[in-house]
Amino acid sequence: MRQSEILARARRIRAVVSDVDGVLTDGGIIYGTRGTELKRFHARDGLGIILARRAGLKVFLVSGRSSAALARRSRELGVDRLWQRAGDKGRIRAILCTAYGLAPEELCCIGDDLPDLALVAGAGLGVAVAGAPGELRKAACLVTAAHGGEGAFREVVELILKAQGRWEDALRAYRP
Repeated sequence: MRQSEILARARRIRAVVSDVDGVLTDGGIIYGTRGTELKRFHARDGLGIILARRAGLKVFLVSGRSSAALARRSRELGVDRLWQRAGDKGRIRAILCTAYGLAPEELCCIGDDLPDLALVAGAGLGVAVAGAPGELRKAACLVTAAHGGEGAFREVVELILKAQGRWEDALRAYRP
């Protein structure tokens, strides 16, 4: 897809829906000595969630797994809704549209692997992270330069805010 079409789609976005393992993390699953699942989140992606929320975008996280670490991180960042043990992510996308009064073209959906195919394919701006399988990359409008767990979410938020002319406003909080 041409950059001009990607930017046109990004201008319409009102919410970001993201998978977790492989997008906000590197996809690795680590268990502590007591069986607790540990996750490593990149601070840049956390800032991406904060920037999106400050700009008025809704942020929804959808995971096929369940994790106390993810619930904690979602609370810390003020995520609008966390959906754990998600089965059919395309169905969840439709439920979110109905519950929040959003049209599919107003959603940016980010994924990393085949379980995210229905989520990404039906979005206004479907995004696959670097390293995603070919089927997901083909369904997506955009493939990030960053891999999951390395700032891919933040990269997408920056693109959206720039397309919407709100990036400079987002930077004001960090400039002297």
